[in-house]
Amino acid sequence: MNGQKAIGIALLVGGVILLYFGMNASDSFASEVSEVFTGSPTDRSIWMMVLGAVAAVAGGIMTILPGRSS
Repeated sequence: MNGQKAIGIALLVGGVILLYFGMNASDSFASEVSEVFTGSPTDRSIWMMVLGAVAAVAGGIMTILPGRSS
């Protein structure tokens, strides 16, 4: 396994973990209170979900694409 695939797998796993924690944070009491007043969950839960999605997509792409031969 080359370095690109290892980094891709790490990003994919980290992204899924961030998505999981972001979803849990959006169901928290603080997020629900924020949603009552502002109409959206807390910034922390939104950022965790966005960064988790970006990391998971980047990791998936890095894992699937062939590595460069140098």
